[in-house]
Amino acid sequence: MYEKALATNQRLKSRLETSKQELTMIQDQLQRAQKGKPGDCMSNMLETEKKESWSLKKRISDMEEQLKVKAELKMENQRLKDENGALIRVISKLSK
Repeated sequence: MYEKALATNQRLKSRLETSKQELTMIQDQLQRAQKGKPGDCMSNMLETEKKESWSLKKRISDMEEQLKVKAELKMENQRLKDENGALIRVISKLSK
């Protein structure tokens, strides 16, 4: 019975030692992952910021273009109104 308990004790000590080694390896991997992770997060954040910046610049550019087109359309509309008024006056004089 003593020998059986001693063998079980040895087996448990061996398993405990193996578990300790695995724990140490996992802790090392975790530390390496945590050290590498902030860099990854920073690069992801920088990439996201670049994409957002590019998107905003494109949007601003599109809005500026729309503003130019709007101004041109207003000028064209006013020119057509003036031309229409002139044509109405000519027709009015011709019909008298």
